[in-house]
Amino acid sequence: MRVNRFERRVCRELWLLLLLTATVVTSTARPGVAARPPSWEPAGRGTPVPPVARTWPVGPVGTRPVVLRGWEPPATVYGRGHRGVDMAAPAGTAVRAIAAGRVSFAGRVAGRGVVSVELTDTGSPPLRTTYEPVRASVRKGDEVAAGGVVGTVEPTGSHCTAACVHWGLLRGETYLDPLSVLPPWLLRRGPSRLLPVHGVPLP
Repeated sequence: MRVNRFERRVCRELWLLLLLTATVVTSTARPGVAARPPSWEPAGRGTPVPPVARTWPVGPVGTRPVVLRGWEPPATVYGRGHRGVDMAAPAGTAVRAIAAGRVSFAGRVAGRGVVSVELTDTGSPPLRTTYEPVRASVRKGDEVAAGGVVGTVEPTGSHCTAACVHWGLLRGETYLDPLSVLPPWLLRRGPSRLLPVHGVPLP
């Protein structure tokens, strides 16, 4: 069937009208509100994270544990990468909450002990830290203080070549770099040492 010049013009004008309407609706639907981000934000790039940690998850208080593998964000939801930080920790080592929060999960996932803690006053949805493989000493719903022990490192279930704890950080379903919640003073801190004081008489 042949389409005459008038019909082509009408179709073209209707198409332009629909396109213009869609553009106006999109730009004025919710002024000042950014479009909803996708459910998967690769690596959480650009996602602000407050430095709320008060301690490392493992190791003597005030010392930095050995990081065996850092955060390697995948490019896609199913891409290869490392969604957390691995820290050297022998079996039986105490695992602590890095900041105050509430235990949102304590149990086993795929044969590994996992503890998750929702951190207090970290926005909506709140930041959530995960630790594995850990034998939990807390239960879901427990309130924990910064530095509070949530369990101990299990002897099996680690994906490291040596005993370690995998520490993860999420906001909603978005994975973030766990080290981003550590303030600079905690990243730099080492074991305390007493230095000699010269020119001061002995008591």
